[in-house]
Amino acid sequence: MLKIGIVGLPNVGKSTLFNALTRAEVLVANYPFATIDPSVGVVAVPDERLTKLSALSNSEKTVPAVIEFVDIAGLVKGASEGEGLGNKFLSNIKETDAILQIVRFFDDPDITHVHGEVDPIRDIEVINLELILSDRDAVQKRLEKLIRDIRAGLKEALLEHEALTKIEQSLSVGKLARSTALTPEERKAVTSLNLLTMKPILYAFNGKAGGHNLSEMHDGRAKDAYALVESLGGQYVHVDARTEHELNDVAEADKQAFRQELGVHVDGLEDLIKSAYATLGLITFFTTGPKESRAWTITRGATAPEAGAAIHTDFKDKFIRAETIEWDTLLNDGSWSAAREKGNIRTEGKEYIVRDGDVMVFLHS
Repeated sequence: MLKIGIVGLPNVGKSTLFNALTRAEVLVANYPFATIDPSVGVVAVPDERLTKLSALSNSEKTVPAVIEFVDIAGLVKGASEGEGLGNKFLSNIKETDAILQIVRFFDDPDITHVHGEVDPIRDIEVINLELILSDRDAVQKRLEKLIRDIRAGLKEALLEHEALTKIEQSLSVGKLARSTALTPEERKAVTSLNLLTMKPILYAFNGKAGGHNLSEMHDGRAKDAYALVESLGGQYVHVDARTEHELNDVAEADKQAFRQELGVHVDGLEDLIKSAYATLGLITFFTTGPKESRAWTITRGATAPEAGAAIHTDFKDKFIRAETIEWDTLLNDGSWSAAREKGNIRTEGKEYIVRDGDVMVFLHS
């Protein structure tokens, strides 16, 4: 299962957001290290396409795609050197596929900031620097271990050494490892090191609903933060963690009315979850029938046999062909048999690159 680690400075709303995402209650407190052990929650990826396909097929069961979110205790300056139990928390991040960095986007004198004042630029730079320093330490240790293999002339060691040397140069000037220009072979050679700053990072600006949201202020903090994230090659979303958490107790039918009343015009959690999914470079294909309609997660660019492997290894190893149709075409046609009669169901082979929203039936030997 795909994992995203929620990181940020203390008191930026990480645990509140985690609670809102997973509807699970973990300890929330107005002081650093309220959350010592990582909490884990599995979150469904909202997708109205799946809902419509399930209704079309009158499916007994509907199974959405999911992401696992890991709430990791607040990082502080010096975490890479062990400050604030930092090494333990940094190791938890290593086990994730991507990072969701929560950035405080609200002023509130009742909620202390670890640095005394709200400054999104500084907060992002503090967190990223700790990730960079942790990676640099890991790279340097690995380079030392490679010396013996390099002397022996092992090609794999030479390739890894060259890639790590490039990465070390980036880290040494404060750049994220993922910004390093590497060949596909070099990138593969360093995969096992699981560097923190090689992971995709999605930035969530956590601001209060209405006029208190810093995105609506004119002091430049919001605009500068957007520019920084874009310069880092990252993506960002807005979320009001406290409001979304409070909405957990509101019936689905009443949520939109509450959002309008609070001045929150979009579902911040849905936007965040979808953005997290996209940050990982993932797409969804579907299977649908009377027993079950299900969303399957695959990497963008996957072939039909690779997509089949998400269901069962036989679908890849013994792949013959896949019958395929776009989800909206199937809905318009009204049924699989009607779509077949109209010639809208395609037969695709091993080289077919699966597209987001495909509905598929796999045939194997």
